[in-house]
Amino acid sequence: MLLEVEGLCVNYGHIEAIRDISFGVEEGSVVTLIGANGAGKTTTMKTLSGLRKVRAGKVTFDGRDITHAPPFERVKMGLSQSPEGRGIFPGMSVRENLDMGAYTRRDKAKIAADFDRVMQLFPRLEERIDQIAGTMSGGEQQMLAMGRALMARPRVILLDEPSMGLAPKLIAQIFSIITEINEQGTTVLLVEQNAAQALKRAHTAHVLETGQIVRSGSGAELAGDDSVKAAYLGGDV
Repeated sequence: MLLEVEGLCVNYGHIEAIRDISFGVEEGSVVTLIGANGAGKTTTMKTLSGLRKVRAGKVTFDGRDITHAPPFERVKMGLSQSPEGRGIFPGMSVRENLDMGAYTRRDKAKIAADFDRVMQLFPRLEERIDQIAGTMSGGEQQMLAMGRALMARPRVILLDEPSMGLAPKLIAQIFSIITEINEQGTTVLLVEQNAAQALKRAHTAHVLETGQIVRSGSGAELAGDDSVKAAYLGGDV
């Protein structure tokens, strides 16, 4: 198992945001976490990135205990996040934002190759390469956030609500790119409120409710589960 979470408990202030969750992410897979607002999805992602302290439990990456490792160490190991709300540097250019994604790296030739890969995945970014990021559309900023995460050359990319606030046409485009990223060999852990799109692409999926995993299975299994349909899919996929 490339990434493994065991008995994870995390507080958010005085609130127990995550209670004893366990799941694994196999190399080469797409794993998705679905759930309502406040279920603990983003807290889980921030914890895996090292931005939230763990109260109990363990996080293992490629056999190494990273439960208390700082964020930059996780990025260097191959765990990179595209955060909820995009989190780009709005006053910097597209190019400068992408350069920041590779800040832990010194392998110039591979950085250049990854830059070319990002341009191929997101042609719109190449068109906007010297534009100030904060002046771009929401969809373009989401592409930039994902591209910046890819510039770290992650083994696992954490995608937190990549379709949030986007028009339907752009949502379809973003999910198509997520599939392509995975097919190119990057493992994906996806948090997404668009459960229908997420489950279609997930090898494994988990439902989070009030900080606990209440249901797990393949994406197809959960997409066909009547209770999941009723709660997250509007009765249909």
